[in-house]
Amino acid sequence: MLILILEGLLIGCLLGLTGAGGGILAVPALMASQNWSVALAAPVGLLAITIAAFISVIQGLIKKNIRYKAAIWIALLSIPSAKYGIYLAHIVPPVWLTLIFSLVMLYVGGRIFFNRGDEQNDAHCLINTETGKFIWNTKTALIFGGIGVITGLLTGMLGVGGGFIIVPALRKFTNLNMKSIIATSLMVIFCIGSISIFINVWNGFQYPKEISIVFIASCVVGLLIGRLIMHYISNKAIQILFSSAVIFVALGLISSVLIEFNVI
Repeated sequence: MLILILEGLLIGCLLGLTGAGGGILAVPALMASQNWSVALAAPVGLLAITIAAFISVIQGLIKKNIRYKAAIWIALLSIPSAKYGIYLAHIVPPVWLTLIFSLVMLYVGGRIFFNRGDEQNDAHCLINTETGKFIWNTKTALIFGGIGVITGLLTGMLGVGGGFIIVPALRKFTNLNMKSIIATSLMVIFCIGSISIFINVWNGFQYPKEISIVFIASCVVGLLIGRLIMHYISNKAIQILFSSAVIFVALGLISSVLIEFNVI
């Protein structure tokens, strides 16, 4: 149980610091500590991340850091693809789902590690400097919609929360500052996660109560700690820490898949 608590604290802290990372690490953490498959770990991890994100959303709305129209649009476009993602999670063999998940993690970790993250050269979705809100047009709607479709599919299939896609995408295509990007990402995670949890319950998934409660509580405490210390850690340091952890876990999962296939 101690390992579960430590995992939750670390994952929640990363979620609070980066607006991403919690979901992509929650699934392999639960798989390792509880000896679960992806199909079992994903719903529990997503539940914990969604509830933790809700706490941060309340803070973001109070501080007016969230671009809620963009968050709602991304979340709405993710609904159909999230449903198909959950369907795929039930028909794809666990070993292949683990391989897909680990390859996604490896790609994301590599992109974050080698990306300087300080440039916004392709800011197609711009903030109005007078109102502080997005200038909405067809391009803005399509870009945010595309982010929503991809995020929903991977959230439903892998239970990763979506932040690891949303944050880099918002950094690339918008001129939002990091505080707004993180806050907006967490609102999308909450919206998408809530929908996916409802679908899981509707399909009859039974959450293990004791483990879920402990993991959720640990993630919430970790998120509050992350939000508290984020002002004292540089973005570059956070990027290196997060990406290194993601790459390490991804390589570990790939190794387990290769062992399963008797390759090594």
